[in-house]
Amino acid sequence: MHLFAAAVPLWTLLSWGDQGYGDELFWGACHTLEISIFGYALGLGLGLLGAVGKLSSAGLLAKGLNGYTTLFRALPEAILIMLLYYAGTDALNGLFALVGIGALQVSGMVAAIVVLGAVQGAYSTEVLRAAIMAVPKGQIEAAEALGMTRFLRFRRITLPAMLPNALPGLANLWLNITKDSALVSLVGFTELALATQQAAGVSKRYFVLYVTAQAIYLAISQTSIAGFGWAERRLRRGQRGPVAVP
Repeated sequence: MHLFAAAVPLWTLLSWGDQGYGDELFWGACHTLEISIFGYALGLGLGLLGAVGKLSSAGLLAKGLNGYTTLFRALPEAILIMLLYYAGTDALNGLFALVGIGALQVSGMVAAIVVLGAVQGAYSTEVLRAAIMAVPKGQIEAAEALGMTRFLRFRRITLPAMLPNALPGLANLWLNITKDSALVSLVGFTELALATQQAAGVSKRYFVLYVTAQAIYLAISQTSIAGFGWAERRLRRGQRGPVAVP
């Protein structure tokens, strides 16, 4: 990649190929979305299990999940990523050495997905727990009276009723993880933030490249907001809207 003088046109700086940084920013954005999607999916799975567990009658399980949500909502994601990437790798290799397995290196992407997913799971647990508690008890009691199993009650009654209430909170969590994915640059994995930093360092066109990166993050955010808004409107079809106060 060539060094850029200040007079290099914008379209050349952001072009695709050896003369510009458009392809680096594009693939960085793809990695950002990849980390965000997998971390978010992991967090949703953990959050659903955590919400059901906290609402169960098992007191020990609920206490353990309370500790999980408290811990992972309190600790910074950056520290957790570096802890898993460095200390986690050493711990795994020590364990593998005991059973005669060769050394393993945890990739920065895997570390980011696991850590962000665990943090998302802690927040998702509370969002989904509140949404489940908002489902009218009469609906659950009616399903029990009809002889529905617990899984069938959840699939046909609880899940459709809780999703409209949970979706705004889940949308905020998605927007947060698209920004928190930039923390993976701490362990050297190239996503949008690190790709922008490297391109700006070589070209010295800091303002243009960082503004371009911000525009990409904004595009991801606005597209996501539109998608979640469409999903919420579909889930709330047939529901009574807010009554205007005269």
